Amino acid sequence: MGRQLLDIVQYILDFGPTVMLPIVMLILALCFRVKFTKALRSALTIGIGFVGIFAIFDILTSSVGPAAKAMVENAGVNLPVVDLGWPPLSAITWAGPIAPFVIPLTILINIVMLTLNKTKTVDVDLWNYWHFALAGTLVYYATGSFWMGILASGITAVIILKLADWSAPMIQKYFNLPGISLPTLSSVVFFPIGLLGDKIIDKIPVIRKWDINPETVQKRFGIFGEPMMVGLLLGVLLGIVAGYDLKGVLMLGINIGAVMFIFPRMVRILMEGLMPLSDAIKGFLHKRFPERKDLFIGLDIAVAIGNPSIISTALLLTPITVLTAFILPGNQTLPMGDLANLAVMISMVVLATKGNVFRSLLIGIPIIIGDLLIATALAPTITKLARDVNFSFPEGSTDLVSSFLDGGNPFRFWLTKIAEFNIIAIALIPVIGLIVWWLYKTTRSKVYEIDKNINKDM
Repeated sequence: MGRQLLDIVQYILDFGPTVMLPIVMLILALCFRVKFTKALRSALTIGIGFVGIFAIFDILTSSVGPAAKAMVENAGVNLPVVDLGWPPLSAITWAGPIAPFVIPLTILINIVMLTLNKTKTVDVDLWNYWHFALAGTLVYYATGSFWMGILASGITAVIILKLADWSAPMIQKYFNLPGISLPTLSSVVFFPIGLLGDKIIDKIPVIRKWDINPETVQKRFGIFGEPMMVGLLLGVLLGIVAGYDLKGVLMLGINIGAVMFIFPRMVRILMEGLMPLSDAIKGFLHKRFPERKDLFIGLDIAVAIGNPSIISTALLLTPITVLTAFILPGNQTLPMGDLANLAVMISMVVLATKGNVFRSLLIGIPIIIGDLLIATALAPTITKLARDVNFSFPEGSTDLVSSFLDGGNPFRFWLTKIAEFNIIAIALIPVIGLIVWWLYKTTRSKVYEIDKNINKDM
C-alpha cells in the first residue's frame, strides 16, 4: 500500500507547481461555487504568474549559485559534510517511508482546523508538504517508530499553519500580498526568531535607530536607491568578492538588477488571478459563517522572494556564510547547494523587522551559525536516509551529506531531539513556549490592527 501511495504522490508531484497550482485553485474555486469561466481564467492566470516567478527565481539562484561556489573555492574551505541543497533533499524525502501519507494527513488536518476555526490558512502548497514529511522522517529515523514519525509530521503541520496565520497580516502589509499566507517551514519558523531579535535590537542604544530599507535608501540616493540599481550594485559587489572578471561582474550585476526589477511584476500577474478567487471564497464563507471575515491562501515563499529587502539581505549574507563556515568551531558542513537560497531562510526575518536590512543582517548571523552546526549534527541521519532510498550521490559527496537550509533547520532538530527524549530539548518546551506566547501577545495588537485595516479596505 505504501508503494502504491508513493507512486500516486510522485505522479501528482511530477506535474510541478506551475501545473498543480492552477488545478488545485480551479477545484477549490468550484467547491466554493465560483463561476466556471471565472475560476478557469483566474486559475490559469495564477499558473502563468508562477511560471514567471519560478523563472525569475531560477535566474537568481543560477546567478548567485556559481558566485557562491567561487567564493567557497577561493576561501579554500575544505569540510567533510557536503551541502546537497534543498532540491535533492526534497526528492530524498519524497522517496522515504513517511512521505506517501503526509499529503492526505496534512489536507485532513487543514480541513479540520478550518472547520473548527483554528486556522485561517488554506494551504494549497502541496509540493511543499515535503517539509512536514522531512520532520516526520527525521523522527522516524531517530526513534524507529513509524507512528512517531507520522505524529511529528502532523504536529509540524499544525504549528506551521498557526505561524502562517500569525505572520499573514504583516505579509499583506509589508510584502503587499493581500489574502496570502506563507506556510513554508524553511522560512516561517524564523518569524518568531526575527521578532525576538527585533525586540532585542530595540533595547540597544544607537543601532536601534539605524533603519536601512529600500524606501529610505531610495529617498537618500535617488535613482541609485531604486531596487534595480541596488540589485546591480550588490551583484557587482558579489562578483568582485567571488573573483569574477569584468564580464562576469557586470553580467551578475545586471542579472540581480533584473531580478529585483521583474520579480514584482510577476507577482502582480499572480495576484491578478488570485484576488477574484480569494474575494469569491471570502464572500461564500461570510454568508455561511458571518464571524469568518478572513481567509488566507497558503502559497510558496517564492512569491515573496522578490522583495528588495529580502534579496539585499540574502546577498550580503552570502560571503558572511562562507566566512562563518570556515572559522566556526565544530562546523563540518561545506555550504554550497543552499547558498543561493539564503533568501528563503531570511525572508520572514526581514518581515519581522519590517524590511530593515541592517537588523535582518544582524539577526541572520546567529541563525546561520545555528544552521551550520545543526546541518553538521544531522548529516549522519540524512546520509543514511539518502542511502536507504538509493539516492545517486554526486561525485565527491559519498561520505556525509546534509542540507544547510533544511538539514540545518532548528525546528526539525528540536522536534527530533524531543522524540529522542533528550532532557535539554524537553526542558526547552516550556521556555520556548513562553517566549513565543510573549511574542504573540506583544505583537498581537499591532498585527490585529493591520489585519483590521486590510479587511476594511477590502
